[in-house]
Parts: sequence; structure tokens; C-alpha cells
Amino acid sequence: MSQPALRRAGAPQIAALAALLAVVLVACGTVSTSPPAPTPADFAGIAALLLRNGLHVDRIVSGEAGCDDLDLGRTAIALDAAGLDQTTPTRIYMYIFRNRASFERMRPAVDACARSYVTDPAAFESVESSPFVVAGAGPWAPEFRAAVRDAIVEAAGTGG
Repeated sequence: MSQPALRRAGAPQIAALAALLAVVLVACGTVSTSPPAPTPADFAGIAALLLRNGLHVDRIVSGEAGCDDLDLGRTAIALDAAGLDQTTPTRIYMYIFRNRASFERMRPAVDACARSYVTDPAAFESVESSPFVVAGAGPWAPEFRAAVRDAIVEAAGTGG
């Protein structure tokens, strides 16, 4: 009777087989040395970034677009925000689109909707980074605006 092939194989052959297996695993992409691309955050992630940037949020209402646009209402969250140099809370509307294509298609609707809640068009404020738009009546204080921008840009990740 003959012995199985693996029993007859010596240490050099087993080492070569192990090295070949390691090369195949690396070539298949099972080992990654780079982090995954960041994806857009959900509302909880955005709110956490706003808080981390020194802002306070209150009176959060999902589905409130600031106008009667039902499509925007599906993406909208209204909230009062203050902090840093914005001492008086201001109502802002956050539009969270599914992806970049939705953002590009719906972005003009945000400006049209804003006409319902902005009384002074010269004071309209907005910050955007696909797939998000944050808008509201202004003027916003400079540090407040920068904190909103920083949070939205970070939350957007690669932009959906």
C-alpha cells in the first residue's frame, strides 16, 4: 500500500504550498490595507457632528420641509439650532437625499421651498454637501455657519 501524497511530501513542499495559498488569498482581495470609503451619515450621525462642533439642537421634527412640497417632506428634518456665536435659536431645515442623483434632481426644489419660510431673501442661508442641504432664514452668525458647514461636509463622506 502506498501512503497518501501529503504524508510523503516533505517540509519544503508544504512550505511552498502554504506560500502559494497566501499569494492566492492576497490576490483575491481578502486582505485590505486601506479603510473603506466613508458613506453619508444618517440623521443621528449629523446631529452628533453638530453637537461635537458646539451647536445645540432642539424641537426636531421629521418630515417638516418648511413648505407644502411632499417630495421634500420625505427627506426633511426641521430643528432649532444655536451655539457658538448664534445665541438665539434659529429654525433650520435639513434635507437628506438618498444619493447624489437625488440631490442634484431635488436641489432646486429646496430654494423654491425656502420662499415659504424666508422673509428676507437677502438673509437666506444654506450649506450643502451632496447628499445634504441645510437651509434657513438668516443671517446666521459666522462661527455658527462654519460649524454647520463643517458638520455637513464631514457627514457627507464621499457624497453618496
